[in-house]
Amino acid sequence: MQTFSKKPFESAMSLTRGARSFVLFWAIALTAIAALLASVALLQYRWTGEASSAEEMRIRAELESLLMKWHSDLYGELSAICIAMQVGPDSGARDTWNDYLERYVAWNYALPHETLPIVYRNPDLVGEIYIWETSHLAEPRLFHLNLDTRKIERSRVPLELPTLLARLRENSAGISKALLAWQLQNSRADRSSAAETAISTTQSGSNSMAGWQFDQNVPAIVHPIFHRNSDQSINSDSPVDWIVITVDLTVLQRRIFPKLASRYFGDLDGLSYRVGVVATGRVPQTIYSSDPGFEKQGIAAMDSSMEIFGPRLETEVIPPRVRSVKSSGWHSFVGPAWFPVIDYGSDSGVWLLEIQHRTGPLQAVISRVRQRNLTVSAFVLLLLALNIGFMTVAGFRAQHFARLQMDFVASVSHELRTPLTAIFSAGENLKDGVVTENSSLRHYGELIVSQARQLMKNVDRVLLFASLRSGKERYSMRAIDVSKILQQVRNDTSALLLEESCTLEQHVDPAVRYVLADPLAVSSCLENLVTNAIKYSADDRRIHLTADLEWSEKRGYEVAINVEDHGIGIGSSELKQIFEPFYRSPRAVASQIHGTGLGLSLAKHLAEAMNGSLTVVSKVGVGSVFTLRLPTPGAEAHDLATASPQRNEGDLK
Repeated sequence: MQTFSKKPFESAMSLTRGARSFVLFWAIALTAIAALLASVALLQYRWTGEASSAEEMRIRAELESLLMKWHSDLYGELSAICIAMQVGPDSGARDTWNDYLERYVAWNYALPHETLPIVYRNPDLVGEIYIWETSHLAEPRLFHLNLDTRKIERSRVPLELPTLLARLRENSAGISKALLAWQLQNSRADRSSAAETAISTTQSGSNSMAGWQFDQNVPAIVHPIFHRNSDQSINSDSPVDWIVITVDLTVLQRRIFPKLASRYFGDLDGLSYRVGVVATGRVPQTIYSSDPGFEKQGIAAMDSSMEIFGPRLETEVIPPRVRSVKSSGWHSFVGPAWFPVIDYGSDSGVWLLEIQHRTGPLQAVISRVRQRNLTVSAFVLLLLALNIGFMTVAGFRAQHFARLQMDFVASVSHELRTPLTAIFSAGENLKDGVVTENSSLRHYGELIVSQARQLMKNVDRVLLFASLRSGKERYSMRAIDVSKILQQVRNDTSALLLEESCTLEQHVDPAVRYVLADPLAVSSCLENLVTNAIKYSADDRRIHLTADLEWSEKRGYEVAINVEDHGIGIGSSELKQIFEPFYRSPRAVASQIHGTGLGLSLAKHLAEAMNGSLTVVSKVGVGSVFTLRLPTPGAEAHDLATASPQRNEGDLK
């Protein structure tokens, strides 16, 4: 007597609970991993930003140092002139115009080995030196210190000096006004204390640079010449004359600026930066450019710019003022105000030192590096996320496969136990002498043979699956008569058809004669399909087995063998899974339909191994149609195409 075990279904319920725990574990783990990746991404973004900011600060400090050194050397060039002329009282004696002429001549014609109190000696930087005598005359006079004749000569006012000389004359009534001549009258604050300090410093000789002022428009440096009263003292009401020293712009352009650019912005391969000096104002002009035209790009395109002579409203040395302008340039600097710059109001401009790296704006380079670092970091995190995703999918697939394998073991155990139980029960009855009549003996013998055959088929199916998975299966492809194949299938499934009260209706197109296949493989494939149709049939127990000739553009002539049932059908969501090993429909499990989940997987593998295909069309509650397509032998193609289209029909119960 056959018995039915509930252990497979109890195992399935246990696996379902395990699967839920597995899913819950991975949901929590993935949430934690996602939060961790988000935190790492945020930290990486912040670290990249901090690294970029640190790089910006490093470059800013480097550029600031280079600009200040450049500025210091330029100041040295100009201050050397001021120191050499020694404007102001010395040793209590009154300086005359000849004193200044002698110093000028001595500085120009000094030999290289002579020791002078200066570091920079470029006498060619001086254009001309004038004495603007305004202290004791109703009409001021201009004297020229002629280096060639070594004489002081009366001079006409040069074209570039009228504006400057007029400004100096306006501020020659007293020392306090003279020291603040660089300021506009309407913007001048009360600077009497500053003027007194400058007078005291000049009188004591403690600062040889005090009192010098710079006119960027000429360009020229000027200094008031102080006159002592009878009591040998200088006060704020003491009138002054002026010494005016013009700067040779050509020497600046062709020698001084190129030398400074090469010293601080160059290397062995030449200039690393494009360097330019421009004068702003109502009519901007380029004073020097290492690469003509680049300075016209504007400050926004520069890596750094610096106001060479500093702010106009301070006379003391001030620390550099830094302003980061990322949207319009790299950095802007204001140099120390060593020379007060004479202010002419709206007509006044400033001298700007501008530099630009030859590889492109440094801000853009840093931005590109930051973007590249962010892109690399994002790519690495993406790879990590994908790797975690793949591991998760692999884990789910492994868990799913393990569950299917466990279901398979449970199902196979049940499928093997059922015929064994029947065989064991029949054997015991025979052994105990319960059966004595010949008719009963025949029945028990048929039962034992039937169950043994079923047991052998299950074992053969498992062995076949193992051989397919190991890749050891080999096929002998040859032309096979389709009718003989179908007859073999009918013979092999007749007992099961009779047991399940099913009817097999066969329809073969006369045009169908041969297929190119392996005899055992094609029989096994069709047996699996018919057995599957028998198990899943509903009230309508008819099964249709048909063979037709089809034409395919890609594959040519094919024989399509259809196995159709009127069973429970397959849902659309399951159609992609039914050919997977060990898969069984939840509805089939719930309906307690026996099976191992290997039949369709084996059938599809066998079909594809014979260069064929296995497809299915199904509708829930209507039934399913499985179609096995196999190629035809090449020599038979023409005969098959011209054969009679009539059908032979027959029933096998």
